[in-house]
Amino acid sequence: MTIAARLQGLVRKENIQLFFNGVFNSYSQVFFSDNRVFSVILLAVTFVDPFAGFYGLVSVLTTSLAGLRLGFDKYAIAKGVYGFNSLLVGLGLGIWFAPGWHLLLIVVLASVLTLFISISAEGVIGKYGLPYLSVPFIIAIWVVTLATRDLAALGISQRGVFTLNEIYQIGGSTLVSIYELWHQVGLPPTLRVFFISLGAIFFQFNVLSGLIIAAGLLYYSRIAFTLSLLGFYSAFVFYEIVGADLDELNYSYIGFNYILTAIAAGGFYTIPNRTSYLCVICLIPIVALITMSLSSVFAVFYLPIYSLPFNIIVLLFLYVMKFRVKNTNNLHTLFYQYNSPEKNLYAFRNASDRFKKMTAAKIRLPFYGSWTVTQGYNGELTHKDEWRHAIDFEILDDDGRSYSGTGDVCGDYYCYDKAVLAPGDGTVEQVTDGIADNSIGQVNLLHNWGNTIILKHEDNIYSKLSHLREGSISIKKGERVSQGQVIARCGNSGRSPVPHLHFQMQSTPYIGSGTMEYPVSSYISMRAGNFGFMNYEIPGKGDVVMNVEVNSLLKNAFNFIPGRRVRINEKRNGKVSAAIWEVQTSIYNKTYIQCMDTGARAWFENDGTIWYFTHYEGLRSSLLYYFYLAAYKIQQGFYKEITLEDRFPVNLLFPKPLLFVQDLVAPFHIFLKSVYQVEYVWADNPVTPGLIRLRSEASSFVLGRSSVKKVFNIVIGKKGIRELEIADGKTEIIAEWEE
Repeated sequence: MTIAARLQGLVRKENIQLFFNGVFNSYSQVFFSDNRVFSVILLAVTFVDPFAGFYGLVSVLTTSLAGLRLGFDKYAIAKGVYGFNSLLVGLGLGIWFAPGWHLLLIVVLASVLTLFISISAEGVIGKYGLPYLSVPFIIAIWVVTLATRDLAALGISQRGVFTLNEIYQIGGSTLVSIYELWHQVGLPPTLRVFFISLGAIFFQFNVLSGLIIAAGLLYYSRIAFTLSLLGFYSAFVFYEIVGADLDELNYSYIGFNYILTAIAAGGFYTIPNRTSYLCVICLIPIVALITMSLSSVFAVFYLPIYSLPFNIIVLLFLYVMKFRVKNTNNLHTLFYQYNSPEKNLYAFRNASDRFKKMTAAKIRLPFYGSWTVTQGYNGELTHKDEWRHAIDFEILDDDGRSYSGTGDVCGDYYCYDKAVLAPGDGTVEQVTDGIADNSIGQVNLLHNWGNTIILKHEDNIYSKLSHLREGSISIKKGERVSQGQVIARCGNSGRSPVPHLHFQMQSTPYIGSGTMEYPVSSYISMRAGNFGFMNYEIPGKGDVVMNVEVNSLLKNAFNFIPGRRVRINEKRNGKVSAAIWEVQTSIYNKTYIQCMDTGARAWFENDGTIWYFTHYEGLRSSLLYYFYLAAYKIQQGFYKEITLEDRFPVNLLFPKPLLFVQDLVAPFHIFLKSVYQVEYVWADNPVTPGLIRLRSEASSFVLGRSSVKKVFNIVIGKKGIRELEIADGKTEIIAEWEE
């Protein structure tokens, strides 16, 4: 077989897989989910009425096929974002009209129409960064419903009029007995309406369908399930308070508007928490008012309002959220969607813990080697008031002195004439030069800042380096500079009695601007002879600091560039196998490692100093999962016995029964915690190592008490990672990388 033929086969196989994914996901997308088990449950529910289920499936198949053949985004089709609206149209038509080939033709045409409306809605509504929800379904089914009034060949369905006769024809007297027994089960009236409202989302107006959907919803998301109850019962209480007609809920089953609104606004498009739940309680009465008013309006045209109130309120809510001048700490809309309220919440909480100090511009220390902070923020001498966020650096010897000899001239000072580096990529905004260095003990108050450079790194983010040596500045205004580039030499100009480097960050580009608090992205701090890795911290007085000196072995080991393919031989509990990983890039330009055998994916970032994973999805039994845990965060300089710590998302370590309980209360309290720790244990040569060993741990805590600990040993050689050893009490794995 030729290479071209093999590639065509792979493409064909991928398209078939995407097609079937789109079919299943079209069902679960009604609840904003891509969970396969949930989609199968919902598909089965639609066949409680076999004809409705058939026409619903025809709609989804038609939409997916038409979308692929017409060249629309196959990944959007695979996610089911186009198919779920067509599904609802097919179900609605299948319920209201008698089955036959006439109806089949109308359903196919309606499915294509719904696809076109969905694509258009994506362009119109999507350009505002909003979802189009079930707007295409509403438009399409109204259009078709109005048109069918002139289609004499279509008959109104009589199903549901003689229910027992229909059940007898399907399953005989046994099924009739089960049906009657089920309907004798005592349920509170409101709970009965709740279940029927859930079933009504898929045009199944019976308690059994709603109960199955509720079970599936609970399996898919505990948060979505609790929100569905909150939304429905908030509406019920509002109806009671204002004296509205409760029969509207009992007979029209429009309660699904409240259920879907609660899930969307309270836990899917926002991070679920106390505030989002409170928003649901406030939004539901508004949905009720719109439901009542629109029901009266559309009754004139004999049209049901379907999910129109849900669409109006959720779109309004999400749209007005974009106009907030300040995001509160309690209500957060999503930047990335994991298609699960729990995953969204845990990923958000984890990212908030890990990256809350992360800044737009990554700023490094502006020098080589080890320097000491001799005056920090809120300094004793000059760093006061609006200029309080500044740092002075000098070089001190083991005796704490900043000079050799008598210290009477600038050349005696260790830091004098040392290279000053650009702390980040940027553009030269201001340069002042030509100011002579002071004699030791003297200051120049006329030119307070001395020779100075101001660099622009991002909008409203500038760095300033002052007291530079006269004539040492090697850059010009408007020039682009790179992080780490030598731009000047340390001097003693301006208000500087002894040579030192003044460094500050500011939001405006002027010499003399006030300072702002801004952390250094990564550096090594040394106290009492012990190294410590600092990430987005601010050096304090007395700290001996240096930039991370990247180790070539560590850099090479974690140089996972797109297209790289790795084979790992694995011995797990005595069983030998092999895994193949490939580094790929998503359509959003995010890089990840994919296990070609299990399909697991692990996304990562590498800024040249720190390698860290950001997200994992896939089986926990995959070797890639263990690597994700073992190498969760690695700084690429080797400093013996240095330790790094970080946090895992709790949903990636704990067993499902425990997570089930956590999910129920997660919007209000997180009682689980997962901690990562890595120690730089050993190198065969401290100067030019050929072999490095790291030891990492993934520890789990329940209510503050240690639960499970996984231990990893990583061996790194000149050609990259050589070996990964894993032990957690149950599983022992030795993985060897092929070189």
